[in-house]
Amino acid sequence: MTDSVSITCCRSCDSAGLATILDLGSTPLANALVKPEDQGEPEVRYPLKLVFCPRCTLVQITETVRPEILFREYLYFSSFSDTMVKHAAELAARLISERGLGADSLVVEVASNDGYLLQFYGRSGVPVLGVEPATNIAKAAVERGIPTICEFFGETLANRLVAEGKRADVIHANNVLAHVADLNGFVRGFQSLLKNNGVVVVEAPYVVDMIEHSEFDTIYHEHLCYFSLTALNQLFQRNRLTIVKVERLPIHGGTLRIVAMRADATALVKTDRSTVDRLLREESEYGADQMGFYLDFSEKVQHVRDDLLELLRRLKAEQKSIAVYGASAKGSTLLNYFGIGRDTLGFVVDRSSVKQGLLTPGTHLEIWSPQRLLDAMPDYVLLLTWNFADEILEQQAEYRRRGGRFIIPVPQVKIV
Repeated sequence: MTDSVSITCCRSCDSAGLATILDLGSTPLANALVKPEDQGEPEVRYPLKLVFCPRCTLVQITETVRPEILFREYLYFSSFSDTMVKHAAELAARLISERGLGADSLVVEVASNDGYLLQFYGRSGVPVLGVEPATNIAKAAVERGIPTICEFFGETLANRLVAEGKRADVIHANNVLAHVADLNGFVRGFQSLLKNNGVVVVEAPYVVDMIEHSEFDTIYHEHLCYFSLTALNQLFQRNRLTIVKVERLPIHGGTLRIVAMRADATALVKTDRSTVDRLLREESEYGADQMGFYLDFSEKVQHVRDDLLELLRRLKAEQKSIAVYGASAKGSTLLNYFGIGRDTLGFVVDRSSVKQGLLTPGTHLEIWSPQRLLDAMPDYVLLLTWNFADEILEQQAEYRRRGGRFIIPVPQVKIV
């Protein structure tokens, strides 16, 4: 079995004629952190090319790395982010209230991570079930009392759960749909598992924000797809689900939250789809359903690259020391594509204890705890997890009070 395959047809509608938006070359897997004793070993690199489907408007990458390689052992724990935990608590409280959830309900989360979201339903007495393919993360979730199945979600697993008498009042799928190669089978799983009046709540990075704000570092091999509402609407309709509500959220640099129901349920229940109709019209007006909207994305990325490299060259010429905050997937894309490494940067800090002591993919920068910033006091810190900038800047108030400054690279290079 090969580690990856390249697609020539759309992942959603299976049409040919995919048009290239941006080619980031070949890069290592963004979350494949390196053990110090392995840094002399060659790292596998995979093509990273972004394309557009003219038929269904889905933006996607062409390389599919086997999910067992990407996700069976995973180093991203959602609970390390205060922003994510707060976001989860608010979402759970809202759904409990809106849907009248209680002891007879069931909430399922697909890609449930360490239970960061389901814990809030559990505390309110709502039964939950997590589905998480990463063995280490599923184990952590079970240890905190969240019932978790360690498998990849899809139509087969959904049908098995239904055969066991499990049907969901709410299915959450936060930041997972972009990771899925078999989009149609995955969404059919939602349709099977939902109760007749249940809802699926999906959050995914919004491609319009990604393009307009030059968020190229959102592109890595785990993210196979980059969704507009137009593309999501076609995907869900094809699999007998109807999107009844959509919101734009600022989290992760711009996110869509959609709420969908079984199509046979919406035929019986009056629903207000005004938010969906409005955003579909806006996307058409933007031109987000046409290749022309994406044509200058490569040029925008080049501007960010030139500005950041020029700033870093100037700072190094001034004998300034520069560290990095965030051993993130975003950061891996940026560092590897821009060619920034140990000749410019000293070390990386990250709040996640499971990343500390390892090295960044491709660039092999050492990862430390954030305390290292106060111990070493670098002049500048390149903030690669810019999507959590407010949280991190607040956490690093003492470093900043002592004179340390942060460089935020996206959407445009600035120093704070």
